[in-house]
Amino acid sequence: MDVSINWLAVLIAALSNFSIGALWYSTLFAKSWQREAGVTDEQLQTGAFRIFGAAFALAFVMAASLAAFIGDGGLGFGVFAGITTGTTFVAAAFGVNYLFERRSLTLFYINGSYSLVSFTVMGTIIGLLQ
Repeated sequence: MDVSINWLAVLIAALSNFSIGALWYSTLFAKSWQREAGVTDEQLQTGAFRIFGAAFALAFVMAASLAAFIGDGGLGFGVFAGITTGTTFVAAAFGVNYLFERRSLTLFYINGSYSLVSFTVMGTIIGLLQ
């Protein structure tokens, strides 16, 4: 199997994931997310460099994996793969974990919809540039 990956597309997709996350969790849903996840303002003040560095590295891994999956499928398949991955793999996995952890439906909606949006954008970028 021959997999060709456009690493610039992966980098841009990872940056989009990171940027959407910044908007999602610091502006759009900050207080709701903090309350539902049990994260305090004090906790957010410590270890930021380590957290953001690791988060970007993981976003890069997700984007590279999505790029390998999309291959040379183009824009249409990139959008489809992003929507499908964000919804059926990531959000559904959150759902299973949250059921057993007794997490709230609100937290599921916040994190699941972030996955849907960010993976759709990553798939779109990769589909366009791959």
